[in-house]
Amino acid sequence: MAVRIGSGAGYSGDRIEPAVELAERGDIQYLAFECLAERTIAIAQQARLADASQGYDPLLADRMAAVLPICVAKRIKIITNMGAANPAAAAAKVAEIARRTGVGALRIATVTGDDVLALVRAGTFVLDETGAPAAALGDRLVSASAYLGAAPIVEALAGGADIVITGRVADPALFTAPLIHELGIAMDDWAMLGRITVAGHLLECAGQITGGYFADPGYKDVPSLARLGFPIAEVAPDGSFVITKVDGSGGAVTTATCKEQLLYELHDPRGYITPDVVADFSGVRMRAVGVDRVLIDGGAGRARTDTLKVSVGYVDSYVGEGQISYAGPGAVARAQLALRIVEERLKLTGVRVRELRCDLVGIDAIHGARLSAGGAEPYEVRARVAGRTDSMKEAVRIGNEVETLYTNGPAGGGGVAKSARQVIAIASALVPRSLVAPTVHYMEV
Repeated sequence: MAVRIGSGAGYSGDRIEPAVELAERGDIQYLAFECLAERTIAIAQQARLADASQGYDPLLADRMAAVLPICVAKRIKIITNMGAANPAAAAAKVAEIARRTGVGALRIATVTGDDVLALVRAGTFVLDETGAPAAALGDRLVSASAYLGAAPIVEALAGGADIVITGRVADPALFTAPLIHELGIAMDDWAMLGRITVAGHLLECAGQITGGYFADPGYKDVPSLARLGFPIAEVAPDGSFVITKVDGSGGAVTTATCKEQLLYELHDPRGYITPDVVADFSGVRMRAVGVDRVLIDGGAGRARTDTLKVSVGYVDSYVGEGQISYAGPGAVARAQLALRIVEERLKLTGVRVRELRCDLVGIDAIHGARLSAGGAEPYEVRARVAGRTDSMKEAVRIGNEVETLYTNGPAGGGGVAKSARQVIAIASALVPRSLVAPTVHYMEV
């Protein structure tokens, strides 16, 4: 019998109503929310350090309030990495929502062990990007999160969990874990693990596979994107599966949407490394078997690696930014003058900038002046100045100089916006798998 899994989110700020639609009308057994990016967890660690009750996904409460009563009524299990830097606090919040909504008895499991900051601080692990020791970052280190695999989630499901909340796990693991549990797949069955990893990879970005991010008007038209439906995988015991969506929901599931998602963020189709298996996508086959129904099979796999990837978050710098608009005849010339003024002002006033960008949004902000040369002059343009500094104080001064263009710059400037923020950068390291110990905890509601 096929296992039906719905993808309720593809990133932290994703829409909530498609998940509600999946719970209400998707005829699913599992609803998974993939909400954790590399930088997201570093920011979550900062939030937890500031307040021990925080550090989980900011939309956790809203998502759970929306889907929990439906999922409990329909016996749909929920799996999510919205625990981020604080799965225990996330579980407590879900328990609070469960009690408030009166859904009845629940078993909530949390998976911990991904936080390896102490290990990295004390070790000699090197950053892949620079070759320098991660520990050399010293006080600038914010987080170090190992990518866990499916095994602790499988353990939680076997332990009767209705909801499983994790921190950093590999994105496909949120979807492969229930398949391993339901289909009885061994954790060293590399072929089957490779096959179901294809499904996990396709589901992890939610609406991208149902036409979001795919659409390109006139070339790749997608209907009803404003009410895009999120994907469902119907997975057979042999690991083949159909990608589909709720009937009548917006978007589209085609071989083209599935192929684009298969290649998304994929460095080597023959060697997609996850904590559970090195998957091989090179033999994947896709075939439309109905409207919004694509049959997929042909994935393979080989033995997992002896190391786990660790996402290392650290304070890199500060960025200050200011923007101002000009419109009407000569708008571009006035905006160019504005940029020259700010650049000179930053030098005159001694603002210490590591890196500076002065762009005209709509003209050269993405592809640069050389590639953008020769385009028609627009009627309106927005000037943007952004600089990287070593302190928040210096970053603030950049936006302030843009603001002074109101009365000290070219005519007709307006709509100034300015900001300054700390930059949390991400690097990667590898640690021996044997040094990382996932643990499953249970909470009864």
